[in-house]
Amino acid sequence: MTSAYDDTQIGRARVSDTPELKEYYRELEELDAGALWTVANDIEPWYPQPRSMPAHWSYQRLRPLVHKALPLVAADDAGRRVVMLTNPGRRDVSAAVGLLYTGLQIMGPGEAMTAHRHQAAALRFVLEGTGAWTIVDGQKLKVGPRDFAITPNGTWHEHGNESADTPCVWQDGLDIPLVNALDAPFYEVHPDLYQAPGEVVGSSLLTYGGNLLPYGLEKWSRPYSPLFAFPWEPTYQALRNLAASSEGSPYDGVIMEYANPITGGSVMPTMSAHIQLFRPGQHTAAHRHTGSVVYTVAKGRGHSVIAGRRFDWSEGDIFCVPSWAWHEHANADTSEDACLFSFNDFPVMRSLAFWREEAYTADGGHQTVS
Repeated sequence: MTSAYDDTQIGRARVSDTPELKEYYRELEELDAGALWTVANDIEPWYPQPRSMPAHWSYQRLRPLVHKALPLVAADDAGRRVVMLTNPGRRDVSAAVGLLYTGLQIMGPGEAMTAHRHQAAALRFVLEGTGAWTIVDGQKLKVGPRDFAITPNGTWHEHGNESADTPCVWQDGLDIPLVNALDAPFYEVHPDLYQAPGEVVGSSLLTYGGNLLPYGLEKWSRPYSPLFAFPWEPTYQALRNLAASSEGSPYDGVIMEYANPITGGSVMPTMSAHIQLFRPGQHTAAHRHTGSVVYTVAKGRGHSVIAGRRFDWSEGDIFCVPSWAWHEHANADTSEDACLFSFNDFPVMRSLAFWREEAYTADGGHQTVS
């Protein structure tokens, strides 16, 4: 019986080489041309064939090396002192998965990084330390553990740590590989090296963070969220409230998206972010979708099965799910919930009409672990 994905069937490129064709290909190559049928099946596969592979980074193992960078590299020399996480299949573009970059940035006590801006959009998820701050287009934000913040593309931004004795570590997430793949990168250093922050700290949170929209102000028209910071405490409470009123998703547990309060959509045009909760002992069913995801363990411990491979995780760990890879999650604790933060390229998939999703229906919705 012929497989549905058989490349020898009519409708697929199935031309056999001959001496005459090889000579023809050589003649085309001399003119920087080629025959489509020689590559058609590779560049138009039956379904997504990501070069990225499932990967897991242990925070417990990485943390000492992240801290080791503090005395080795000056922040002013590095631009940003970051240990990047690279997927074994995407080292060529410094991506963690697909066309998404992530890394762990450390700032020493009292440090202040200079300001710059770039085409790439960025986001931050704080892992440790209580003194971190960022200034985005003149708005100063203070962030602590499990807080989420955004740095939309084209905005001036700088970071620092006002703690007197404790380093801060946060996770950076950027769409740098996507921007570079589209040949659209720009980068500028602030002409004054540092911004002059506004008088009110956390002004975007004070203005847009109350589940009510301000009336009478100039209408926000930029393509990203006017709310730049999402503190952990109200985020976690929102998850718990939803868990009390809804069963949630069979694939993602109780899941919520960090939203642009004006549109209700994603916080930025190229990346969105989610926070999800798994009840004690919960094991979700598997599904897959187009679009790549980087997960960070915000709370608890458990495991995920990705493309048939099991990855055990605990707080601070980071792991990734490539596009179209089956995945499911399990909370290992029978008395406490577990929470995952994640960011992804779903806005790109949806805006280009590339989004597709399907459930794993065999074996009760659970993969066989290899």
